[in-house]
Amino acid sequence: MTDTFVVVGGDAAGMSAASKAKRDDPDLEVVVFERGRWVSYGACGLPYYVKGEIQSLEHLVSVTPEEFREERDIDLRTGHDVVSIDPDERTVTAERTDDGDATAPDGDGAPVVQPYDHLLIATGAEAVVPEIEGTDREGVYTLGSMSDGKELREYVARARSGESMQQSDRGPACRYLEDCAGPVAVVGGGYVGIEMAEALAANDFEVNLFQRGDRVLTGFSPETSDEVAAHLRDRDVGLHLGAEVRELAGADRVEAVVTADERVSVDMVLLGTGVRPRTALAEDAGIELGAAGAIATDTYRQTNVTDVYAAGDCAEATHAITGESTYVPLALTANRHGRAVGQTVTGRPTEGGDVAGTAAVKAFDVEAARTGILDHEEAREAGFDPVVETIEAKSRAGYYPEGGTVTVTLVADRETGRVLGASLVSEYGEGAVHRSHAIVGAIEEGASVFDLENYDLAYAPPFNTTWDPVLVAAKVVAGKLR
Repeated sequence: MTDTFVVVGGDAAGMSAASKAKRDDPDLEVVVFERGRWVSYGACGLPYYVKGEIQSLEHLVSVTPEEFREERDIDLRTGHDVVSIDPDERTVTAERTDDGDATAPDGDGAPVVQPYDHLLIATGAEAVVPEIEGTDREGVYTLGSMSDGKELREYVARARSGESMQQSDRGPACRYLEDCAGPVAVVGGGYVGIEMAEALAANDFEVNLFQRGDRVLTGFSPETSDEVAAHLRDRDVGLHLGAEVRELAGADRVEAVVTADERVSVDMVLLGTGVRPRTALAEDAGIELGAAGAIATDTYRQTNVTDVYAAGDCAEATHAITGESTYVPLALTANRHGRAVGQTVTGRPTEGGDVAGTAAVKAFDVEAARTGILDHEEAREAGFDPVVETIEAKSRAGYYPEGGTVTVTLVADRETGRVLGASLVSEYGEGAVHRSHAIVGAIEEGASVFDLENYDLAYAPPFNTTWDPVLVAAKVVAGKLR
């Protein structure tokens, strides 16, 4: 009798698992439930869709529902929300939603009870709505889904056309911008907050960014954060650091952001205060969470319930340095772990790898990357004695007519010299992000700075100096340890 592999969630982890399982075992019945109408889409591209660089939401879709059904023979049921899992009966129950597409199997509208032999929970994460008064007012947005992106793009279009306000209502900075679309606020100075600040500013909005801490990009080094913050100010983004938002004031519609020290008039607020894993479905089924609050799994992504797996932004992963469980919701991790589950359920157990917390962000004309452990307290808790150095080096040969600088902050263990983490920043196109890959390799292999300083990195004048900035940083830290 043919086994059935059921997947809950139709984005990166879910569709990677479904596709890989079907490819490895064409006789396996693969059923995917997705409560929305979109599957296999690049949520990381949403800020660039709002900005206008990407013209259509469909351009963010890697594989359409029709392609999954017709070309990959996957029973994809969009518009179906899984409301319960019964591990004893080995079934899931799904209800039809209003957000599917016309080609999804409908039945008679009654709940669907689907048996499974293997089950993957890939329910992803949801945008965090902070406990601030007024988040339910009109004009307050999040960016956690394709629908969110569509609503924000529509807001931008309305504001640019002048539908949302009169010229006399626009903020004071608009006097200096020919086509200013009005003052807006971004709450949160992480990846989404900074990318959306750029997207809104590119559409001539007067942008105010509120961050309750004293710097943006708190997961990066202070040096990287400072350089990004300085560039944001250069691009006329109003940075409000150390500004915990207390209220989004207004009547029906948001009118101002209120902190302890100021009240800033705005027409719209984008909440970019992070994400949290969607775990309610798993918890209700008796599936355990880990210390980080996401679904706990073993190295093969199996939960505490036999034949039930979890992967993607709803699940924990193993940190490459500490060996402990952590929560790092990133697209590559979801794809890798989903693919691994697809192989595992077809008889080839696959781990899918650990994570180093590697990430990158673009802020106007600056790019930044980070990987590993940068926080000294976190390093000490993991049993290391951190040593850190920050260097600045040219991105290309000094005699080459173009180029800039790359700032590298490198962290290593004092006793062993092991590379623990790094943060890099440069002008956009000058290689901070791509250079971080060498450091990721060192972290994954457990290499020391003494190893890293002798890496055979590529050199040619248009791309690099003889001594790459990564090698310079490694030499400086190694010299300090010697």
